[in-house]
Amino acid sequence: MEPDITQTAALVADSARSKMLIALLGGKALTATELALEADISAQTASSHLAKLVEGGLLVVRKQGRHRYFQLAGYEIAELLEQLMNVTATIKPIPTGPSDASLRHSRVCYDHLAGEVAVQLYDSLVAQGLIEDALIEAKLTEKGKAFFIDLGADIEAFERQKRPVCKACLDWSERRTHIAGSLGKWILEHLLSQGWAQQLPDSRVIEFTPKGIIRFRQTFIA
Repeated sequence: MEPDITQTAALVADSARSKMLIALLGGKALTATELALEADISAQTASSHLAKLVEGGLLVVRKQGRHRYFQLAGYEIAELLEQLMNVTATIKPIPTGPSDASLRHSRVCYDHLAGEVAVQLYDSLVAQGLIEDALIEAKLTEKGKAFFIDLGADIEAFERQKRPVCKACLDWSERRTHIAGSLGKWILEHLLSQGWAQQLPDSRVIEFTPKGIIRFRQTFIA
């Protein structure tokens, strides 16, 4: 028996639902009201669409007090949306990536770093021999393991997860590769926890401080 992809494809194919899904690529949980604004639809219509997305397994609901927040059901959903955006832009050519220079420079792709900075990071990790570029499944080398362990990453925990440690993700705006997977998530969390950058409110933009971008480059980019 092969999986029936028609239900999932139909859920994503609707214009309003796709706008809500893409809005959630920022990794934050949003309310139905916020998602209705993103999709430019009424609250009642949004509620109907969100119910279908939850039932179809693309979204999950988190409750906090009287409020209900919606999130993508997992990184696999985020990767599916990113791939669809790349394929669509290839089939129907458009100016590459977002027009906002800040989004092009550095942004969050669900739970990892994307944009110009992320592509530079990937290229540098490959050049330093810390990862091997193997198309979709990038490989963390022994040298790379030692490097990231020294920085505080729990590589053994990553290797026990079902998610790949490293994954080569095609960047929507750059059309080149950035790093995803458990390691990509850890890198984003690390630079945020170090205070080198912050995610702007209600945005996917990752904004580096002047000192932060220097420290980031000193640490990761040769």
